[in-house]
Amino acid sequence: MSVDTEAVTFGGRTAWARNLAAPVRSYLSTESGGAIVMLGAAVAALLWANLPGWHSYESVWTTSVAVRVGNAGITMDLRHWVNEGLMTLFFLVVGLEAKRQLDLGELRERRRLAIPVFGAIGGITVPILIYLAFNAGRAGAHGWGAAMSTDTAFALGLVALLTPRTATRIRVFLLTLAVVDDLAALVVIATVYTSHVSVPALTIAIVLFGGLVALRYAPYGRRAISIGLAVAIWVAMVKSGIDPVISGLAIGLATSAYPPSREDLERAVAVTRSFREQPTPELARSAQQSLLSTLSANERLQYDLHPWTSYVIVPVFALANAGIHLTGRLMNDAITSPITLGILIGYVVGKPIGVTAGSWIASRPALHGPRAPISGPVLVAAGAGAGIGFTVSLLVSSLAFSGERLDEARLGTLATVVVAPVIAWLVTRLLRRLPSTVRARQIGRTAEDIIDLVDEIDPERDHIRGPDDAPVTLVEYGDSEAADAQGKFWDMYDTLLSHQDELGPRELVRHAGDLGLDVERFRDELLGRQYASRVSEDVSSADESGVSGTPTFFINGRRHYGVYDIDTLTEEVGAAKTRARSLASAAAQVESATAEADSTGGQT
Repeated sequence: MSVDTEAVTFGGRTAWARNLAAPVRSYLSTESGGAIVMLGAAVAALLWANLPGWHSYESVWTTSVAVRVGNAGITMDLRHWVNEGLMTLFFLVVGLEAKRQLDLGELRERRRLAIPVFGAIGGITVPILIYLAFNAGRAGAHGWGAAMSTDTAFALGLVALLTPRTATRIRVFLLTLAVVDDLAALVVIATVYTSHVSVPALTIAIVLFGGLVALRYAPYGRRAISIGLAVAIWVAMVKSGIDPVISGLAIGLATSAYPPSREDLERAVAVTRSFREQPTPELARSAQQSLLSTLSANERLQYDLHPWTSYVIVPVFALANAGIHLTGRLMNDAITSPITLGILIGYVVGKPIGVTAGSWIASRPALHGPRAPISGPVLVAAGAGAGIGFTVSLLVSSLAFSGERLDEARLGTLATVVVAPVIAWLVTRLLRRLPSTVRARQIGRTAEDIIDLVDEIDPERDHIRGPDDAPVTLVEYGDSEAADAQGKFWDMYDTLLSHQDELGPRELVRHAGDLGLDVERFRDELLGRQYASRVSEDVSSADESGVSGTPTFFINGRRHYGVYDIDTLTEEVGAAKTRARSLASAAAQVESATAEADSTGGQT
């Protein structure tokens, strides 16, 4: 195990980064671009609905489209095919990312779920109460569900734009909160805004879902059968009368994520080598399937679907639902409309209050709550970002209202897309003006990082480069033990890194000669596997830490997933450095305050 604790500088891109894509594309990068495209689609819808020929907007989206097989089939207008069909894939991706965080990310420690879940409950309850305060006893009271759910795509996109370098924790918090929001909203849709439920069709959907979950134990044919079952579940949900988008979220949450196993990776390498020696179509297909099988279905689906949902599906949804024909009467009515005001104020005021209050309650020591994942000021910013209602809000509005009331509800929802980001931007600007000591103290109160590295660094055994008190420690599992025996570990490490296509036995011996090592001794120790036991110990340690191949990196004890090129690692190290220094500053402040209190007590 090699450890680098100096100020980290990387040069060039690794061989894997040059030749292989990351298992999952950067969620934040896609969300930030997708949010901009979705906003553009909403603007395009408004223009379409108000320019000459505006009648075509409704005529296009109300066009009836039928899919039939014999006498059976589904008939819906184009807007409903988007809202209930394509959007199922969007909720599938949301569920997949949430499940990945539960299996591999910040939410592996289940106690940490309490704060975003309570934050979501508060962020649902307060906006609904505000909406009902405006609409109690009025015709619009039935539409309270339109004021409850945060828009996942806009909220995560806003995070990516406002805090691109330090967004991991706030993103996970908002993602979990949004999933709880969506689950609650979909339950409300199924119970409050569904007039008729077909129990037989719903039972079939549940049975099919159980079969889909059980399919993970099938030895063959899982991909094709899974697709067939997923489509069948969606059809059964449509026939049941319950909005079928809930099936996407449920399937995503049931799809496990896990790192590749060493056995699968070695099998994939062996098949790929066979293809290199015999480039036949059969071996090409076998190599492709072997490579794909090393990744979890969760990661494969995210990689395939997330760009489509962010850049195509959600923008099409915006185009289909955001078009409002604006008239002077509608605008005048909306300014004083309890529906419009209830939705707008419920989101931009109620969400921050509810999210902050719910999270604060969940973290109270009296309730044995966990420490918050993000600081108090950042929590307020997250609450402000959660005040964007779009996707589910428009869905509920289309179910609860019609005519002018529907347009008033849509205006309230669209207004949150403008007002909430402005409030979130102002909050983040204020955060940056806080004294560094205050920010450090706030960060010091947050939950500690989950450590993936099982064995602590041993200065007497491990290879260390850099100062002992560096704020960031980068751990890499690799091989160079025969060179270390002659005091040239880091020299050989750098040589191997810069000659990654020259790692055969002859090339290794040549590298040893170039470095001035005793070549005969090096060759004998290498061929005699003299350091096999030492490597075996590192392998056991790596297995316990979830390492499936080399190189694997740990940054301050946390495993780095995905590509490890210069930009990615530099960004990760930079974020770790910022947090480490803030925690050190907070600890120093606590120590100073304690010493001062002890001194004052002694003088008294």
